[in-house]
Amino acid sequence: MNNLKSNPIYNAEISAGSLMLRESRKVAKLLLEDADEKAWHQAIYVDNILQKKVPATARRMTRLIRNRLEPMTPDLWKLIVNGSAETALQALLAAAIRHSRLLGDFLNDVVKEKYRLFDKQLTIQDWKNFLNTCELRDSMIAHWSEKTKAKLGQVIFRILAEAKYLDSTRSLKLTPVTLTPEIRKYLAAHKEKYILKCMDVAHE
Repeated sequence: MNNLKSNPIYNAEISAGSLMLRESRKVAKLLLEDADEKAWHQAIYVDNILQKKVPATARRMTRLIRNRLEPMTPDLWKLIVNGSAETALQALLAAAIRHSRLLGDFLNDVVKEKYRLFDKQLTIQDWKNFLNTCELRDSMIAHWSEKTKAKLGQVIFRILAEAKYLDSTRSLKLTPVTLTPEIRKYLAAHKEKYILKCMDVAHE
């Protein structure tokens, strides 16, 4: 139990935002330019490249995107900046899965099972059941508020809709996604087996 507390499997950080294609492209460009802290400050707070009215919002969004993108490689950042919207969104989904085991396991455990059973409809109850299962793996989830759990579900459904895994957040109907050649090549080259398995759920 103590080990779970010191090394939780899941965190709720993904609730801070979805894939944010436009903003992520700008942040990825700064990463590719190897911007120093002065350049980051100039871009985010002075030039306001994310076009946010409140500096605190820009700071929170920048932190989340950097936390997702920095563990990945410049090859992925280039796909985000220069790739088509489809490729860039899949690249962002890959980064989000690396950052959030909760998102990855939902795809791998729930969405994959839906395809196996030829069931193309997600439900809010699927999310609740998934969290109950996750709590068996990580007891810290029991300390999350119901509001946090609901918000996490909303954000993950929005991410899946942005990446075209869902028709919409309203219908929650699954749509089979084929990975772009660039994303499949990147994940294979970097031996991202878990991420590839999570993203390729419709074809496994």
